[in-house]
Amino acid sequence: MLGFRITCLSVLFHFFVFIYSFSFPNTITIVKADEANSEECLVNDKDLLLPYEREFYINGTWMHPNHAQVKTVPVIDPSTAEPIASVSLGGDYDVELAVSAARGALKSWSHLPKGKRRKYVERLLKIYQKRRKEMAKLISMEMGAPIDVALDSQVGSGSYYIKDFLDSFDYFEGERTVPGVNPEEASTTIFYEPVGVVAMITPWNWPMNQVTLKVIPALLVGCTCILKPSEVAPLSSLLFAQMIHEAGFPAGVFNLVNGDGLGVGTQLSKHPNVDMVSFTGSTRAGALVSKNAADSFKRVSLELGGKGANIIFADVKNLADTITSGVWSCFANSGQSCNAPTRMLVQKEMYAEAVDIAKAVAEEEIVKSAHERGDHLGPVVSQVQYDRIQNYIGIGMREGAKLVTGGLGRPEGTNGKGYYVKPTVFADVTNKMTISREEIFGPVLCIMSFETEDEAVEIANDTPYGLTNYVHTANSNRLRRMARALRSGMVEMNGMSQDDGAPFGGMKASGNGREGGVYGLEEFCEIKAVTGL
Repeated sequence: MLGFRITCLSVLFHFFVFIYSFSFPNTITIVKADEANSEECLVNDKDLLLPYEREFYINGTWMHPNHAQVKTVPVIDPSTAEPIASVSLGGDYDVELAVSAARGALKSWSHLPKGKRRKYVERLLKIYQKRRKEMAKLISMEMGAPIDVALDSQVGSGSYYIKDFLDSFDYFEGERTVPGVNPEEASTTIFYEPVGVVAMITPWNWPMNQVTLKVIPALLVGCTCILKPSEVAPLSSLLFAQMIHEAGFPAGVFNLVNGDGLGVGTQLSKHPNVDMVSFTGSTRAGALVSKNAADSFKRVSLELGGKGANIIFADVKNLADTITSGVWSCFANSGQSCNAPTRMLVQKEMYAEAVDIAKAVAEEEIVKSAHERGDHLGPVVSQVQYDRIQNYIGIGMREGAKLVTGGLGRPEGTNGKGYYVKPTVFADVTNKMTISREEIFGPVLCIMSFETEDEAVEIANDTPYGLTNYVHTANSNRLRRMARALRSGMVEMNGMSQDDGAPFGGMKASGNGREGGVYGLEEFCEIKAVTGL
């Protein structure tokens, strides 16, 4: 079962604080995944494997924040609700240094031959794979992914996308002729040039998935960058910066400044010498980034929230397997994936049976510490997220949705301190209910019924979001009609995952960017038309 569950998570990765001023242990032990079966093995002050925890990586060196009163933020282990580290929050001067370093490195890096830039990324991939167990341990501790999931899916997504971009880079043409024009007669050459200095703001739910989706294509096409990872889960990005340094990238090409959204995030979005902001996170924060960037006319690429519909018709070949996969996909990563199929739409004649199956599957889920190996769900990332999910569950109950299983409070057997949520299923949900319209970002599934194909499309599209929808039917003509009718950046049919290099991204309140493959490389390019060459 574990292998199948990991496969479900692999499909998902193809798609995406209260501040303390005192200090915490600033060294973390990294242990092998097969040793990660007890909490005692996680923290050890005697080892120094993250020596730059409170520093920033700017212009090829690690440096302390450049302001007098440095604030720190604790990194909390979701499995125990205990602090495991703390990182510094950057200020204006740190951002200025990072932007200046990236701007200073841009000319030489962008003019470097394509093959030489590729060699740096190839070296990075080897280092990333060599240190994958270290990365898995940090991800598991900082955001709560069970250690097996952290190693196979969370870290694996980073390896996948580095490889994917290296493969796609072979097909990326920096100079092209206008489509339909005979190249021998063409007077116009189209250049795809690096957009310049890119600020990258990444989330906590899939740390390396999102870091590699931004950093790797930008570096390959010749951009320089400043990364601001989530302050909730910054440790994996600090390790990634160590890998960049070990790979020998020139100074200033990659920079990292930790901070929160209102501080460093806003400063980067507004900065006149930043040419582009690539942001992944909530729809609310994405709107703020866009507003902050507007005065300087910089490009903004957004990958935001989702409320995917999983539409299941009565002619589906195996209802039990389809419902089971849908529940698992909704709950994977403890429900913290933007493209999770959180709305299950089932045709009326199969509805009652589907609800019973979903209930049984959800009640088989085991929730326990991310430190333990095995096939289970871990905690959600933080107290803030736990409280948010509890609030939505309460709203669902008050608004009249039928609570099938789960509900408020922590699951039995958890330690009472971690951020553990009961896998929850609601039935008889309508699209007017809050839980069907807003992104919960937790292990909460909403099931509703429909009678006709047109009604299913109407329900699925009646949402502010437009990231991913899912369709299950044996009718090939219906598949094509649904593909055209659904308003989302991606539509998955009958559990078929995307090809390597396919674009990930949405429409409406789910954002406007495209990540992955050649599409992800072009995202970081300006297009220039040149005549007479």
